[in-house]
Formats: sequence, C-alpha cells, structure tokens
Amino acid sequence: MKTYHLAQVNIAKGLAPISDPIMQDFINNVDRINALADKSDGFVWRFKDEDKDEALSVFKEDNLLVNISVWEDLESLFNYIYHSDHIEVFKRKKEWFSKVKMKHMAFWYVPIDYKPTLKDAKIRLDYLNSHGETPYAFTFKSKFSVVDAINYKTP
Repeated sequence: MKTYHLAQVNIAKGLAPISDPIMQDFINNVDRINALADKSDGFVWRFKDEDKDEALSVFKEDNLLVNISVWEDLESLFNYIYHSDHIEVFKRKKEWFSKVKMKHMAFWYVPIDYKPTLKDAKIRLDYLNSHGETPYAFTFKSKFSVVDAINYKTP
C-alpha cells in the first residue's frame, strides 16, 4: 500500500508586480493551467493563492510567485509539466519572470494526506541550495525514491 506522495515547490520572480500589464498574459493563463493540473493523472493537491501574504512573510521577496503541489509520484508531475498544455506556458516563462539565482524547484516525499506548508517548502528549497540534491530535497535530475527518503538521515 502506498503511504507517501511527492510534494513539490517552485518559485518564480516576476519581472513586475502581478498587477502590472507585463504580467497580464501570465495571469490570463493561471486558471486554465491550474484547472489542467487539477484534472491531471496523479494530481493530489495544490496550494491556493488565498495565502499570498503568508508567502511574502515566509520567502521575504517581492514579486515572488510560489507554487506548491502534491502528486502521487514523480512521473505524474513530470507528465503534467512536460507532456500537457502546461508546456506552452512554461516555454514562455522569460516573458514574465527573471532568472532566479538559486535553485527554484524542490521535491520531497510527504505522508499521504499531508499538505505541505510554505515553511515546509522554504526549508526544502533552502536545504537543496545549501546541500545539493539529496533524498531530503531533490529535482528531476536525481529522482530519489521514497525508500531513499525514508532511509536518509539529514545532517
């Protein structure tokens, strides 16, 4: 029986505040892309935009968009990002977002029914940026398993 799901966080630094006209086409696609995620095979949960103020207090960065979601597995997330209509918006990211100097995406495993918080996400991103890819925080490059994560002891 499966007892863990894959959590992910990714952050993006907007070229301007979300209300700026330069961001409008991105905003016009958000509901469609979120709906696509919600219907995707393997999708479990996503952080909703209601807590934007909390994101600012946790990440302490203006114009930062934070996306957190939970998927049944790494393959489901990969298929959504690279093999759905999401890819068309993803390819246009330079129109709306500046390059983030640190790693901007992290994955980790969570118990089924656990909803990661913004603080959880920040901890994993910070860990990835400080320690590199480990079973505690990783990207598509490493593809650690649940067993790897369970057996990993953080320093």
